[in-house]
Amino acid sequence: MEKHNLTVVTEFILMGITDRPELQAPFFGLFLIIYLISLIGNTGMIILTVVDSRLQTPMYFFIRHLSITDLGYSSAVGPKMLVNFVVDQNTISNHLCATQLTFFLVFIICELFVLSAMSYDRYVAICKPLLYTVLMSQRVCWTLVAVPYFYSVIISLIIAIKFFSLPFCGYRIVSHFCDSLPLISLLCSNTQEIEIIILISAGFNLVPSLVVLLFSYLLILIAIFRMNSAEGRQKALSTCGSHLTVVIVFYGTLIFMYVQPKSSHSFDTDKVASVFYTMVIPMLNPVIYSLRNKDVKCALQKFLNVCNNFS
Repeated sequence: MEKHNLTVVTEFILMGITDRPELQAPFFGLFLIIYLISLIGNTGMIILTVVDSRLQTPMYFFIRHLSITDLGYSSAVGPKMLVNFVVDQNTISNHLCATQLTFFLVFIICELFVLSAMSYDRYVAICKPLLYTVLMSQRVCWTLVAVPYFYSVIISLIIAIKFFSLPFCGYRIVSHFCDSLPLISLLCSNTQEIEIIILISAGFNLVPSLVVLLFSYLLILIAIFRMNSAEGRQKALSTCGSHLTVVIVFYGTLIFMYVQPKSSHSFDTDKVASVFYTMVIPMLNPVIYSLRNKDVKCALQKFLNVCNNFS
């Protein structure tokens, strides 16, 4: 049966993180700090991996693109969310909602494949070190990021165009940003087609990237256990530690958010999870890589010394 109360919707109401006025200012300060750390950390990581000669390796090439995707989807959501803390009417127009959805999907999808490319890079470095320069050439590295960028743009545009070519009902309240799950519930027409598109897209995004990750780390663990040197095992594990931490946090949050049954969904827990992967994870990633990586620490120290000399 078709839904009634069909109206021409020109904007959506964003519920925000909280509806309690006394918490607006503290939350604004908290998320401003989180977004600034994410902005500075990811921008800094991009700059360091470009200017420092010691960071011109495939591993740091992928870290740079991980920072680009983190910066992309956090910036698609963060600024508008911060504005909503200080304005009386939290609304977003159709066009801005479509734009936010598109950019968010582009970078979140791309991050899945960047993380799987990073796991493949670690597999080659540990399991096939003599062939590393051949298997991870500059051309291969660029292919491993260019194809996901192109694919994610196409998929995101298809989903966004499909959403905003369908009619929405008068009830048009979404959470703190325009995501596919809350938008589906606002559609007045049959949602089966768009749900199938999203399901197929999620399958093509999650399954291949997760298979590459799991298979790469399975082979890495087998290779590490076969090593005779304890020092060699420790070095191999340390090169994978940061990436594995990022993978567990990112995939764990996404699976919690999108794979659990609908009956298990709670609006408050979904809101916390969405805030975590849209704002907190992009802040954590550069921190994880900078704290656990001596090369990044040295590059940062060198960069700060150069800046001090100029000032």
